[in-house]
Amino acid sequence: MKNQQFSSMHTHSVFCDGKDDVETMCRVAYEKNLYAIGFSAHAPISRQIGRESQWHLKEERVNEYVSEVLAAKEKWHGKLKVFLGYEVDYIKGKRSPLDSDITALNLDYIIASVHYLYPKNGSEPFIVDGSASEFEKGIKEGFNGNALAFMHSYYDTVAEMITEGGFDILAHMDLIKKNCLGKNFWPQESEFQRQKEIANLIASREIIVEVNTGGINRNKINEVYPSLAFLKLIRELDIPVIITSDAHRADDINGNYDIALKTLVCANFKEHVLFNGKNEKMPAWKKINI
Repeated sequence: MKNQQFSSMHTHSVFCDGKDDVETMCRVAYEKNLYAIGFSAHAPISRQIGRESQWHLKEERVNEYVSEVLAAKEKWHGKLKVFLGYEVDYIKGKRSPLDSDITALNLDYIIASVHYLYPKNGSEPFIVDGSASEFEKGIKEGFNGNALAFMHSYYDTVAEMITEGGFDILAHMDLIKKNCLGKNFWPQESEFQRQKEIANLIASREIIVEVNTGGINRNKINEVYPSLAFLKLIRELDIPVIITSDAHRADDINGNYDIALKTLVCANFKEHVLFNGKNEKMPAWKKINI
């Protein structure tokens, strides 16, 4: 692979749940000859959900995070594009990319994702890609053991997030499969129909879909997010995609991009995109032929 044709826009440093600091990740991205690196710390969420989170950026460290990434942007200018971003966990009525504390930061880009589900029966919210036991406990308590209802609730939330907008990249669209591959939690055709609805919703907006290798990098699953079948829907609607690694350590900055490329070829994609930044001098997204 010619690495200048790739970037790492979904990365987590020690400011949230990553293992390496900003400078280390920039250095490794440069050594791997990547086009750009974007830092996407999990946006603060403890105040919004009323409980502590160990894997999100702390409110008191926001300014430090911004300053360190901006300093890296200046230091690496001319050698590596460095971008300041957030990954925002969408929770209806609690957290959104459009929240004032996020928009005030003037970020280069925002990734949006759904990790948390708040069951309508009032039970405790749970993380959809947590451990297998947490996942099954969440379905049992939050959806009375009805996995199909859980699946619909997840895609309902993704649809709400897309409709509300305010972000650039849609993260790991079928994240719930982490604990579901090879199991029959719900009818495959039911989920495929929901994915069709999601794809059509994306097509009406200016959103980039990420092809995320993070689950492979962490030995959790053996395929990219989203699945090949989901990506074929995305391709049919001519929705642009960006390859990301969801890196939580520097060694994974371009981890398993070869698998992402092969999957895109199988889905009949002819190109993916790189982020140039939002300015008047050039398009925000640069197309790269596969």
